[in-house]
Amino acid sequence: MIEKLSRKFVEKVWGVDRLPAEFGTGHEARIGEVWFEPPAQLPELLAKYIFTSERLSVQNHPNDDQARALGLGSCGKSECWIILDSEPDAEIAVGFTREVAIEDVRKAALDGSIVDLLAWHKVSQGDVFYIPPGTVHAIGGGVNLVEIQQNSDITFRLYDYGRPRPLHLDEALAAAITTPYPAHLRSRLEHAGLVLVDGEHFKLFCIRTDDTPTIDASGPALALPLTGEPSVDEGMLALGECVLVENIANARFSGSGIVLLAQPAAR
Repeated sequence: MIEKLSRKFVEKVWGVDRLPAEFGTGHEARIGEVWFEPPAQLPELLAKYIFTSERLSVQNHPNDDQARALGLGSCGKSECWIILDSEPDAEIAVGFTREVAIEDVRKAALDGSIVDLLAWHKVSQGDVFYIPPGTVHAIGGGVNLVEIQQNSDITFRLYDYGRPRPLHLDEALAAAITTPYPAHLRSRLEHAGLVLVDGEHFKLFCIRTDDTPTIDASGPALALPLTGEPSVDEGMLALGECVLVENIANARFSGSGIVLLAQPAAR
């Protein structure tokens, strides 16, 4: 059986005026994110879409221990991005071009030159980036992506291009990884095989439903279609939706399309 998750449209200063057709029309605000309400069976995970017209802040997130030590909840935030569409010159920043001393990061965050210390990657449809806690990053404008993450909204901003929003410099620096982004954490859908992420907090699979995939996992999972007209257990997976699959070991996929499957790491 599958359960369709409810959607929440989130306004952002860097959001867009028009969403893809599968998200409907009539949104008066600038929508930057579409969240899917985590089901009771999988409260640890959050799936969302992100749509950008401008650069997001330079930011990072704490790990579980850091979040608890700051009294911000029981979990930090690791995440994975899957690029769905992008403008020709769209970029995201992940990590630094070289190892940078913490005090130099602080100075650069204060004067804005941190943007030049970051490693900016041109992106295109199918790029995949796994972002561990502490990784300093910024999504550029003109990008549509899916994000699978720990169910946490803790964000530490280091720099925000002069927008009137609070920064969290001390917290961000305490959590920051100030080295280049490891190349093995970046992949592409066509090269990654079945498992995109096998991390400390969640596993992320990518399947083609017309290949009759065999998944070495069991238990509930979030299923989010990326392309085509796939189905699971005879239920259509519509673009722009996310569903709960009760047990992916017994799930029957059909139709034609690409589907993400996310579940927590072993509890």
